[in-house]
Amino acid sequence: MAAGFKVAEPLEYHRSFLKENCRPDGRELSEFRTTTLNIGSISTADGSALVKVGNTTVICGIKAELTNPTVEAPGKGYIVPNVDLPPLCSSQFRPGAPGEQAQAASQFIADVIESSEVIQTEDLCIERGKLCWVLYCDMMCLDYDGNLLDACIVALLAALKNTKLPEVTIGSETSLPEVDLEKRRGLRIHKHPVAASFGVFDDSILIVDPTAEEESLSTARLTVVTDDEERLCIVHKPGGTPLSGEKLQECINRATARQREIQKLVDEVVRSVKTAK
Repeated sequence: MAAGFKVAEPLEYHRSFLKENCRPDGRELSEFRTTTLNIGSISTADGSALVKVGNTTVICGIKAELTNPTVEAPGKGYIVPNVDLPPLCSSQFRPGAPGEQAQAASQFIADVIESSEVIQTEDLCIERGKLCWVLYCDMMCLDYDGNLLDACIVALLAALKNTKLPEVTIGSETSLPEVDLEKRRGLRIHKHPVAASFGVFDDSILIVDPTAEEESLSTARLTVVTDDEERLCIVHKPGGTPLSGEKLQECINRATARQREIQKLVDEVVRSVKTAK
């Protein structure tokens, strides 16, 4: 009976739970799904991480390449994020060129990198005007069940913390880069941005970490990114019904708490990998 009701009237089915201040999967309205993290799982990458938020699974691999700095920013390297939503992760995605959602996610990640200053791109410069690192950060969704952005940000942050770059010097006689693969060092992570995403039901009820089904039924979505200094980096709200200042503040408070939870998780996993070596 319940299964039939869920299929025939998905919105009413969800409302019957929301009235009781809970959700079909048993979570409270402000409760995130279980989040797990592995780092260093791609041996061919310079840094990598695999994140699961509930069923949503994202893997991030970082590949560093040497290149010339741009004329506009001769003393900086750069970071190029890319989010891939292959048909493998959900039937809603098609093969071929990246769809709108993947492009929007890639742009969102690029905005977070820039506004949060997770890494200062000056740190990626080896010789001003001549040589710098470009970090290609590829995030692929392996299983899509809503809240892609939060999972991507955790995967990116953990992969950056796992990244080690070889030492590079420029030969005095040859003026060519010389790479020492034996000597590697980690990146300087300046800030720890973490995202918290919300769905809005019936223009007024806030739920945190929506599943794919909850996303499809919500009247608005919102993602708040904060860092370890409780600084607000980004509020991303792609359309939908407006939110009151009070509701927005509620989201920011929850996002700040989430930032602490995730930073603790990332630090613990990074530490456990170091001790295991």
